[in-house]
Amino acid sequence: MGLSGVSIWELLIILLIVVMIFGTKRLNTLGSDLGSAIRGFKKAMDGKDEPAAPSSPPLITNEAQPVAAESKIEEPASAKK
Repeated sequence: MGLSGVSIWELLIILLIVVMIFGTKRLNTLGSDLGSAIRGFKKAMDGKDEPAAPSSPPLITNEAQPVAAESKIEEPASAKK
């Protein structure tokens, strides 16, 4: 007897049925997706998912951006007479 009354033979039969239903390729993809999800969860719990701080702060300027010559501002319809 193994896990709570389930023998190793019963586990092997269940595993064989699962492989027959899903196939090895889909199980491989499922396993890798599950592993990456667990790694992401552990990383988030540790707080290591913050991006690294930049070596120098971004340069902020107060210069206005030039406006394209083709853009025209239309007057509201109530102002046109």
